[in-house]
Amino acid sequence: MASTTTPPWPNRARSTSLRDSYDSAEKMEGAGSWEALEWTKVEPDYRPSSHANLEILFDKERIMAEIASSDLNPYKSVKCVTGHGVVLVNTDEAGTLIVTNFRLLFLSEGTRNVIALGTIPLATIEKFNKMVVKIQSAPRQTEKPPSRRLLQIIGKDMRMIVFGFRPRTKQRRAVYDALLKCTKPTSIWDLYVFACGPSKFGNTNPKVRLLNEYFRLLGIKSRRASMSMIENGSFTLSNELWRISDINSNYTLCQTYPSALIFPRGFSDEEVLQASSFRARCRLPVVSWCHPKTGAVLARSSQPLVGLMMNMRSNADEKLVAALCSQLTGGKGTRRKLYIADARPRKNALANGAMGGGSESSANYFQSEIVFFGIDNIHAMRESFSRLRDYLDTHGATSSDGMSSFLRHGGWTWGGGNLSSMSASVSTLGDSGWLNHVQGVLAGSAWIAARIALESASVLAHCSDGWDRTTQLVSLANLLLDPYYRTLAGFQALVEKDWLAFGHPFQDRVSMPILSGSFELTRTTSGGNFPSSPMRQSTGSSQSQAANTSHGQNNYSPIFLQWVDCVSQLLRMYPFAFEFSLAFLVDFLDCMLSCRFGNFLCNSERERQQLEIADSCGCLWSYLEDLRAKGRSHPHYNVFYDPAKHSGALLPPAAALAPTLWPQFHLRWACPSEAQSGEIDAHCRDMALKLSESQKAKEEAERKAKEISSSIESLKAQLKNEKLRNTSAINSAKKTSRENEAIKRAIQSLGCKVTFTNGGDCAVDISSDLRNSSSKSDGSLLQEDKSDMSLSISFADDSGNSVNQICESLCPLRRRDGACRWPDAGCAQLSSQFVGLKANYDAFDRLSINDSYFDA
Repeated sequence: MASTTTPPWPNRARSTSLRDSYDSAEKMEGAGSWEALEWTKVEPDYRPSSHANLEILFDKERIMAEIASSDLNPYKSVKCVTGHGVVLVNTDEAGTLIVTNFRLLFLSEGTRNVIALGTIPLATIEKFNKMVVKIQSAPRQTEKPPSRRLLQIIGKDMRMIVFGFRPRTKQRRAVYDALLKCTKPTSIWDLYVFACGPSKFGNTNPKVRLLNEYFRLLGIKSRRASMSMIENGSFTLSNELWRISDINSNYTLCQTYPSALIFPRGFSDEEVLQASSFRARCRLPVVSWCHPKTGAVLARSSQPLVGLMMNMRSNADEKLVAALCSQLTGGKGTRRKLYIADARPRKNALANGAMGGGSESSANYFQSEIVFFGIDNIHAMRESFSRLRDYLDTHGATSSDGMSSFLRHGGWTWGGGNLSSMSASVSTLGDSGWLNHVQGVLAGSAWIAARIALESASVLAHCSDGWDRTTQLVSLANLLLDPYYRTLAGFQALVEKDWLAFGHPFQDRVSMPILSGSFELTRTTSGGNFPSSPMRQSTGSSQSQAANTSHGQNNYSPIFLQWVDCVSQLLRMYPFAFEFSLAFLVDFLDCMLSCRFGNFLCNSERERQQLEIADSCGCLWSYLEDLRAKGRSHPHYNVFYDPAKHSGALLPPAAALAPTLWPQFHLRWACPSEAQSGEIDAHCRDMALKLSESQKAKEEAERKAKEISSSIESLKAQLKNEKLRNTSAINSAKKTSRENEAIKRAIQSLGCKVTFTNGGDCAVDISSDLRNSSSKSDGSLLQEDKSDMSLSISFADDSGNSVNQICESLCPLRRRDGACRWPDAGCAQLSSQFVGLKANYDAFDRLSINDSYFDA
């Protein structure tokens, strides 16, 4: 993220880091780690803030903090950035702390770049505490050292950070009050998500998207949902087994269910009303997913209200559950088996009977079997998550007390220290129970998917209220059964259907700052019984003050985060089956926890409709889609995705369900170097991109090669034709040359001198010696015969009318009256005289002499 250019300010006098100071103080005086930094020697930083130049701020994001003390800040009339010279204890980095209406920003002191560890959205903060650490005086030290002013921030994203402030200032108070103000808004409209508005990340109504998913499940491919269809109620379509009902269009049937529900086709709305009263919070059995070929379904509900004696029954509920078990395809009237999957431990289900709840009896539900999965409730998940977070902070590389895990427990190290201590620290990871809980959810979902895929059985899943463990099991089983949900578009449809539409209480479970007004910030530690860090003990007395609100912490639980963790385990198990990557899941969780978009606000579809969330806030899905607009080279795409390898259901065996920590999410703050396993994906993505570019270059080269080859073939054909023409011309020239030589010899045999010019003209000079040597009376000279031609020429000298005499005696073309026919007679022009020729035309035919040779 780009930082702004700020005017140079005087450097603060900070000679040593907190950790270095701790080392030196420990050697010199033996005091605790917080003895070192001489906060009183740090000069106050009086700099006005340039808010207009903070390009790092989002649209509509504004700075809320203000230092109002006139004796501290001479720029009291300026609404300035508070917290200059703050130290991030985790990494010993100094910088500027800014509180906006959306997040807590920490900028480095020198570069003004955003430090990711110290920057956290306000909605991602689970709690924040003011802490005071009193340092014991060293021996013979007369001046009492000042107490350390700290602010601890604990996030819902596994983050624990601590900021240190200068003593005897009001910086920490200003930041603390700003956090209270922003996390406890007087009106929900003061939240950043509403102030920002939909902007460019608007999207269609979630009801429309839910109906489109219903149409896909029922195989109705010819219809597309619209708001007009919702308004006039024309979405109540059906196939041969199931129908879409609008009985809950006004949320009168169940306030936490969506407006459109899928029921068996033969089960009327009147019967639906009767059956709803037998389930907790009226969350009666409805279809979540149906197999397109076998007709098996995965249904969900809440617990039945059977009472303490487990003797209460409902004919309508039993009939509805039985209707979920349609006849087997080709089974000659045989009905499929029904499994009722109770996510709770059996003892918990029986204990709920004291409050009117309980579980079904297989005797009351035809051809059914009850199975208990033993998944703990939200309170156990919350404590487990808290223990895991404490474990990572205690044994991580950027611990919130500023001490490396290598130096903990008396100086032992991983390389050659106390192995029993190492084993004890590793065992605490198992004591947190988080991975065991993840494994339980994975195993239950895989069991459900196997029953539907292998036995063509129907499954009804529920817990107590049917919106926590039920949602985890049903949505994860959907992901295993349907390849569509393993695509980016399908993942969105799955989350919107089973988590948002069916009423997972995100406001309570994630502590979204809406309706109830704020977060719950009650506990001073994250929880659990992990060894305390030096910040929490041994260096003196420590006091903490937590921010308390009216919102009950008992409802907070990372149920959705745990489900995404399960998805990440499946993605690592089946890397070719998912279109999205682990990086996408991390960004998706960050967006959800940040409360930047309105998709996960409130507890139900009904509440979001009342607040008009879809029209007032931006859409998370549109934002993520905009990030991927550059193409499949984006990190959100899985470079290994191959849908042909896993075109059906994923059925992991029990031995494969051994979850591990999710490095990209669990370790990114505590162990940033070790969390970079995602770099393998990045390298593979770069290689895939280079391969794609190489393939494109290869295709372009092949195209050019084809063009060049085609051009060469064309040139070869032209060259061949040219050679043929050249050969023909040479042959013609040779033939003409032979003919010329023959004519030349024939004429020279008459005693004539023949000269051929370059222009093709022929000049013949008649020798006078030859004329005088003739003694025959008829004045004719007979040329000796040649093998190739016989030619006789009559001529006379220039004197008198000898030419006329020769013509009269030899020319066969003269008329009867003796008149000359020249030039029509075709006489040859020799020099300046005309001599009649009498040729042996048979010889000329053999020589193939053209008549044009004798033209004037």
